[in-house]
Amino acid sequence: MVLRTRHSTSSLDLSTRSGACGPFQGPSSTNWRRERLLRIGTNDGDTSTRVPTTDSEEHIPSETTSLHSNSNHNDYGTLPSIGARASDLLLRRSRPPLPNVQFRRTLSATVISPVSISPTLLRNTLSWRVSQRPISAYDAPLVNSRSPVDQTDINVRINGFRVWYSSFSSIDWLHDTIKDSVRFSRLRRGKSLRSHLRLVLDKSLGWIIVTVVGFLTAVVAFLVVRSEQWFFDLKYGYCADGWWKAQRFCCPVPDDLWMSSSSDGHCSSWRSWSDVISSRILDRPSSTSENDYIEYTTYTCVAILLATLSTLLTIHFTASTSFLTRKESGVLSPLFVTNKDGEEPQTPPQSKRGVLYYAAGSGIPEIKTILSGFVIHGYLGARTLFTKSSGLALSVGSGLSLGKEGPFVHIASCIGNIVSRCHSKYENNEAKRREILSAACAAGVAVAFGAPIGGTLFSLEEVSYFFPPKVMWRSFFCAMIAAITLRFLDPFGTGKLVLFQVTYDKDWHAYDLIFFVLLGALGGVYGAYFSKLNYHWSRHVRNGTWIKDHSVVEVILVTLITALFCFLNPYTRMGGTELVYNLFAECKPGSKNMHFGLCVQEPGNLDHIWPVVRAIFMTMIMKGALTIVTFGIKLPAGIFIPTLGVGACAGRILGVAVRYLQWNHPESALFSACGNDKDCVIPGLYAMVGAAAALSGVTRTTVSLAVIMFELTDTLTYAVPVMLSVLVAKTVADALEPKGIYDLVIELSQLPYLDAKHEYLWADFSINDVTNTEVDTICLDQPNTVMSLRDQLQSLLNAGHDDSGFPILRASRDREGMRMVGYIGASELEHALAIVADDPDGQVQFETSYVRAGHDMAASYSSCIEQGPEDPLDFSVYMDEAPLTIQSNSPLPLVHQFFVKLGARYVIVTNTDGDYEGVIDKKNWLAFLSGLEEKS
Repeated sequence: MVLRTRHSTSSLDLSTRSGACGPFQGPSSTNWRRERLLRIGTNDGDTSTRVPTTDSEEHIPSETTSLHSNSNHNDYGTLPSIGARASDLLLRRSRPPLPNVQFRRTLSATVISPVSISPTLLRNTLSWRVSQRPISAYDAPLVNSRSPVDQTDINVRINGFRVWYSSFSSIDWLHDTIKDSVRFSRLRRGKSLRSHLRLVLDKSLGWIIVTVVGFLTAVVAFLVVRSEQWFFDLKYGYCADGWWKAQRFCCPVPDDLWMSSSSDGHCSSWRSWSDVISSRILDRPSSTSENDYIEYTTYTCVAILLATLSTLLTIHFTASTSFLTRKESGVLSPLFVTNKDGEEPQTPPQSKRGVLYYAAGSGIPEIKTILSGFVIHGYLGARTLFTKSSGLALSVGSGLSLGKEGPFVHIASCIGNIVSRCHSKYENNEAKRREILSAACAAGVAVAFGAPIGGTLFSLEEVSYFFPPKVMWRSFFCAMIAAITLRFLDPFGTGKLVLFQVTYDKDWHAYDLIFFVLLGALGGVYGAYFSKLNYHWSRHVRNGTWIKDHSVVEVILVTLITALFCFLNPYTRMGGTELVYNLFAECKPGSKNMHFGLCVQEPGNLDHIWPVVRAIFMTMIMKGALTIVTFGIKLPAGIFIPTLGVGACAGRILGVAVRYLQWNHPESALFSACGNDKDCVIPGLYAMVGAAAALSGVTRTTVSLAVIMFELTDTLTYAVPVMLSVLVAKTVADALEPKGIYDLVIELSQLPYLDAKHEYLWADFSINDVTNTEVDTICLDQPNTVMSLRDQLQSLLNAGHDDSGFPILRASRDREGMRMVGYIGASELEHALAIVADDPDGQVQFETSYVRAGHDMAASYSSCIEQGPEDPLDFSVYMDEAPLTIQSNSPLPLVHQFFVKLGARYVIVTNTDGDYEGVIDKKNWLAFLSGLEEKS
């Protein structure tokens, strides 16, 4: 094969004039690439067949214009349908040629419509301006022209050049690892003082970034906590001494009366809404019943207002359709395509991709998926950070059955993503950036629970996919910085990092273990059935009824029901963290703090304990039921605090019951360890153990949860009770429901998350059952023109395989099979075709290194930066010449390890003679694994 030497000057000139990007520059505008690709093979001067698209169709951004519409499913993930037949997941090699197409010529890539300005258009325009920041070339540092030619690493050429990752696609872990290795080796080659300083800075950069991330995470957490306190107290009244003060700061109380009912009604600075309305509107003192009615009404109205504001922010500012980036495919909409007769082609209706609201929920399932190598552009951006933080303060302040601890992980990840992208080392390497995100997750848990060690273990156990020792050290350091900063900021004014930090004066006894095992079993049962009920509610009610299209109405109804029922019970009316603290608290003799009546004066008197037990039981039922319908609504919402509250209620009830037995039967052999001490049973300890068991049953965390509880109690005395209950809860929950709540959310959303911890039963399946043998290929023994490759690319993407590519083949010497030459991704092919779109009949070349061994490879590769490629139709630079290959007789567990341990994006399957047979890409592998789960 001879190297082509002619240039497509018109293509390159037009690329320059239109703001196009060269092979080694950042991605050009999506609209520009679309127009360039649709121009191939058309007559620019013929305007008679242009599509009469409306301005709204052409310019208003939608899910179809920024992402590929996938006909295989209607979720925002791109995982193929589980029940789809294998033939539906494959691409056919024989396709009809693309019909003649036309496009609307524009002077720029701006998506602003000349129609009248509307609020929706203004929001989309502003969001487009924010998101369309300059993007550097993803692999530009690999071809640094300032390096000597003989130092160009051969791995750069062999592994191929990457241009960008589109939304809802998986990253290439192997490519990013090779790229970072090349970058670091080049830094170490320098011998000058400046080179040594740059090397030291590079090694220190990760520590500097995690320090900044930890500090900023604590600052944002402080602002969220202070805002949430003010919003929550706003339902009851305001501070006359300063409207910005929460009741805790308006009416300070001694430490021993902190969060106690003993301090109620003794603060002249705090004005309740009943007092305000009686004095300013009614102009007379109101009766007790009138005060109760006024407080009930204002409580409900303010709660609905806060929740509505939170969901409006979430829906209108973080919808996935409003995040438009250049890193999206330009081969998209059939709106630009017409037949030769000017009629629209008959295409099967495609289901619209479900819209994802980035600030909704806790964010932990999506963070898990992102850390496993999944790309969601905008999910960790500045707009999401602002909306999540402000919406979280509003939603928690409204009094809904939700918490802020889980969303802190998402907020910290947003900060980690923003800070890390300030340097090209992390900006242009998705795998390296995920190391910072893992550390940020640890900081998020650290500020949520005041547990830096538990946060590090949570990042390792629950969310991180790749966690080497270096990442663990940085995660621990980041969590420590966040905890120290939050301690100095003192968000609660008590010197504590969280509200429910407690200490106990007494030790546990052997008989307690029996009840701790019982609490663990109850927590496992609750966690399993809570996950099942929430999954079925979300799937069949929230997404299967009219509620699906009325998210705001759903939030208002849930808030109304919550406010109406919770106001009547003092334990449900208080905040989630305040409830957990009072349930955890130990009743100390002689203390004035009775913790809202939870400290019973006569624990052996049934008449005294029954009202308390009944109120706690009703609180547990209401919290559990409301959390099922609340988790998943379209506003920021965590699940940690509601789950801890339910488990703490169950534990407190059991603790009160055991204490009642111990008071009435002190001579029993069961309580012989207590002796004459009638206060040896601590109901608060039972509440803490029950809370840990419930949370373990819901989330399936074990080690990190136990450590978090140790840090909350500032002692290891209760390590055994917590560990025992957590292990029992996880065992029971796994037996009843194998998946935790986060895994069920991932399944419900069809996110392509590959669980490395799950064990599969491979049965009698072989590698041939999952190999895509009919995927479209590029054969070098046939002419490959710009137009033919464009048609293949459009067919590939229209079929929903936007995370795939094309194997490049050549006939073997005996002409009996096809040999693998390389692999080119869809994004790389689109980028290359857009540059040469003015030469539709040009022959595209793909050449391997051994073919070009007759000239200086390093010189030609480095020269691409300085004066462009020798031939713009030579796409060899984008080709992966050494893709992962596996023989067709290999066992399926080996294929699984390729994706899990090596992070492969695709695997090429060959027969025993080395001939090409097919491809297994990550998403088809995930669909296959999902089918295995259904059959097992």
